[in-house]
Amino acid sequence: MRIEYHRTLIADHVRNQAFHDALSRVIRPGETAVADIGAGTGLLGLMASKLGAREVMLYEAAEVAGVAAATIKANRAGKTCHLMPCHSTEMDDPPRVDVVVSETLGNYAFEENIIDTLADARKRHLKDGGVIIPARIRQFAVPVVSDRIHRELVVWDSVGFGLDLSVARQMSLNNAYVRSFTADDLLDGGRSAKVWDTVTLGSDTKGARKGEISWKLDKAQTVYGFAYWWEADLIDGITLSTAPGAPRTHWEQLYFPLEKPMTLEAGESVLVTLRSRSSEEAGTHLAWTAVHFDRDGASKSRQAMDLDKGWIP
Repeated sequence: MRIEYHRTLIADHVRNQAFHDALSRVIRPGETAVADIGAGTGLLGLMASKLGAREVMLYEAAEVAGVAAATIKANRAGKTCHLMPCHSTEMDDPPRVDVVVSETLGNYAFEENIIDTLADARKRHLKDGGVIIPARIRQFAVPVVSDRIHRELVVWDSVGFGLDLSVARQMSLNNAYVRSFTADDLLDGGRSAKVWDTVTLGSDTKGARKGEISWKLDKAQTVYGFAYWWEADLIDGITLSTAPGAPRTHWEQLYFPLEKPMTLEAGESVLVTLRSRSSEEAGTHLAWTAVHFDRDGASKSRQAMDLDKGWIP
């Protein structure tokens, strides 16, 4: 792995400040033991050490663990910071700590398996009454009513030369895309965003997530897909968000397209069901289904998109 990925994390001052603020609220200088899970270059573990943690265990299984080791040495933090070059779930009889912190979040919140990791951490790493950061994550979605990204994805239609590229077009529309949205792209300027899933980290153990939400439109509009983002409560009172209007981070929103735009009249509704499944072995699977209902609640059309359909066989 190139260091560039980690540079983008270190450059995210909003993220860094939020985690620093959360750690400062729970660390008791000279007393608190901390586990930094997925430590990367060691930033959060070193923050904890600077804040007075008695002991910090840094778990990192990737090659960047070597950078973390050198960084700990450069900061003369070797007395408190102990690098464990393994995944936290692989550690036999791990030392118990007062605080577990893990920034293993992606544009899709759970693509790095933070649910499984922190469920194991609560069971085997954390002392009774200890703190997990982040504490919980809410996942949001809202219809996209701008054709801006849709036009980008259906370029297959305009290649010309008498060619039919509809097979590739369909595959393009069965992918999730990292994009940034503005209020103009979203239904009701994004104010209609709804929570479709909430996870309490450490307690919830299901890597398979499913949620269903719907919107009734008060005027005729065309829906091209759905925007996704998350909010993470690091601790009570400190929240990190990837929403379009939130302070900018290195994360962006996701776009879940429709294969065919849905044109809804006033009083009609659209429902979306979102499903995900994440595991260390199989990676992240995403699927979403949208249904267009008329004013009387009868289904007018249904579309089912699946990330697996977007892979080239």
